[in-house]
Amino acid sequence: MSHRNQQLFERAQRHIPGGVNSPVRAFRSVGGTPCFFTQGSGSRMTDADGKSYLDYVGSWGPLILGHAHPEVVAAVQQAAALGLSFGAPTESEIEMANLLCALLPSLDMVRLVSSGTEATMSAIRLARGFTGRDTLIKFEGCYHGHSDSLLVKAGSGMLTFGNPSSGGVPADLAKHTLVLDYNDVAQLEGAFAEYGAGIAAVIVEPVVGNMNLIAPRQAFLDAMRGLCTKHGAVLIFDEVMTGFRVGLTCAQGHYGITPDLTTLGKVIGGGMPVGAFGGKREIMEMIAPLGPVYQAGTLSGNPVAVAAGLATLRLIQQPGFHDALTRKTQALCDGLAAAAKQHGVTFSAQSVGGMFGLYFRQQPPHSYAEVMDCDKDAFNRFFHAMLAAGHYFAPSAFEAGFVSAAHSDSDIAETIASAEAVFKVW
Repeated sequence: MSHRNQQLFERAQRHIPGGVNSPVRAFRSVGGTPCFFTQGSGSRMTDADGKSYLDYVGSWGPLILGHAHPEVVAAVQQAAALGLSFGAPTESEIEMANLLCALLPSLDMVRLVSSGTEATMSAIRLARGFTGRDTLIKFEGCYHGHSDSLLVKAGSGMLTFGNPSSGGVPADLAKHTLVLDYNDVAQLEGAFAEYGAGIAAVIVEPVVGNMNLIAPRQAFLDAMRGLCTKHGAVLIFDEVMTGFRVGLTCAQGHYGITPDLTTLGKVIGGGMPVGAFGGKREIMEMIAPLGPVYQAGTLSGNPVAVAAGLATLRLIQQPGFHDALTRKTQALCDGLAAAAKQHGVTFSAQSVGGMFGLYFRQQPPHSYAEVMDCDKDAFNRFFHAMLAAGHYFAPSAFEAGFVSAAHSDSDIAETIASAEAVFKVW
């Protein structure tokens, strides 16, 4: 890594733990020095040494329109000129709530927050308050933010309550979270058979993006919906990543499942910090000030952030927007897979809407265990070779990638050509 990036990283480590403000940015998984970026435009970013990269991270999903879209920037500038924050209601919050409820039929009411973590944390508290139950089901490899109830992992055995996977998480709290295998219908049925009367909620990434991209089996989502309905549990779709990224009606529309609560983030902020959770009226009316479940946020519904989100959501409603995004993302996956096959490299790829996954294994995985079978060293080698060639992928074998509307067909072709050159000398 060139001189300026290294200098900045050394400076950052003096007063920022690990030199970064979010762990995956540190490049610990792939090795090397992280890039420090100075600007972005369209499909490209420029680092501190002036090197340009085609960006397939997109700020981890929000930048569905690409970097610094002129209409989004103009909306932010206009809102900022009127005031950065009020800590009081604004009309733009109403516009955002109305638009989200119009686009997603599962939402009767919605509460704006400032992050995906805040949205999922609040939705779980709301589900517990609504049902009067404590137990939460999540799935191994799914990430729903860093709140205590969710930083757990499975122990031994098929059905087991979680143990803390982070320091600072009390075991007494983690024990209320049941961790199951993603895409395993039989295990889900077994959990409800044994614990159904105490299960407050099931939370799931309907398309997983935090152990690389894992597509759901339809039968898995169907069973989840049926079991939650039968046992009176709240089904929470964590669409922080998939929301408006896989389609205009999100993953729930794509797969035809109506959750009880939905959490949103990323795209609805257009690159600014916005999150939301919403769902059925009878559940949402349990939130303060209407009900006993407390949730608050000084910067919730921040007018500058909401302006960016509204501008983004309006632009992605253009006819054919998601069809074009899906086509480009699929073209990237098909091209990379063909380049690897041409040179005998074990590799596969898949996409859902504008999200994609790259795997150094013969077939795309369906579970956490299969993800762990991927050749991590091969991914790290690929990552650094592509970075050197000017293509920025997520610095981890366990993260999904993102294509934006700003990526042109020639951008995709350039990336495939670079990968073909990498695989040729593999």
